[in-house]
Amino acid sequence: MSVSGMKADRPLALDEVLADIRQLPSLPAVISELVRTLDDDLANIDQLAEGIAKDQSLSARALRVANSPFYGIQHKVASIHDAIVILGFRAVGSLVTAASVTGYFPSPAGLEFDLARFWRHGIGTALCARALAQESGQDAETAFTAGLLHDIGVLVLLTTRPRHYRQVLSWRHEQDCTLIDAENHVLGFDHARVGEALAQRWLFPEEISRAVALHHAPEGNALNGKASLADVVHIANVLSHALDLARASDALVPLLQEAAWQRLNLSTTRLKHVLADIEHEHESYCALLAG
Repeated sequence: MSVSGMKADRPLALDEVLADIRQLPSLPAVISELVRTLDDDLANIDQLAEGIAKDQSLSARALRVANSPFYGIQHKVASIHDAIVILGFRAVGSLVTAASVTGYFPSPAGLEFDLARFWRHGIGTALCARALAQESGQDAETAFTAGLLHDIGVLVLLTTRPRHYRQVLSWRHEQDCTLIDAENHVLGFDHARVGEALAQRWLFPEEISRAVALHHAPEGNALNGKASLADVVHIANVLSHALDLARASDALVPLLQEAAWQRLNLSTTRLKHVLADIEHEHESYCALLAG
């Protein structure tokens, strides 16, 4: 039966989804601590490195990224501690966070949803956000993490409320609209709000949770006319769609908020230079973080 013009068969309250989030397992303790201490110069790096190394799967995936060609390291990085020495604590922190988060949610059962394509877009947005942050004087690794997480609310809804989200996906297909428009029509709220709640549940910094919440509407977080992390993630999301890094030719490119672009103050010429290597780097990240 077509769901055109219909909302979910039983109205779903946002409070119900927020309650679902409180029941989800936490991230590994070392990841939560890692994210909280990325901007702490007094963090016990040796202790965190030891904690990461105890998770063999997680550390192996992070090391595969550290040893990838685009870092240009001439010899093999054999340990998380070595990676920190060579690449820096913050860069390794974002790699480990990415390796953990991309393996957290299982592929949704019984739904036509491509999880690999979802993460291709997330990794593309993360890389674009990192590049844009470097150009705008913001923290590159915080931007990478926020970009990676920006759509995480979609996976929460898919995991906890698959019956309702099946109707969202059907509406999107029938109306050929954006996912966020379909969510607001069918559910009455969208994945950005849900993603913010999960980032808070995972004890991520407020700057990241706000960027996740506002990545479709960054005008609500302008900082005295200066570019915010929400601006960076918003533009990175648009660029990732425009470059079709997810290989989703049927996906619509979200509207770019002109005010966010102006606050970033990045010329088209400079943008082309910044993004020149994104596609190559993206393929390497996707291959290394998969599995």
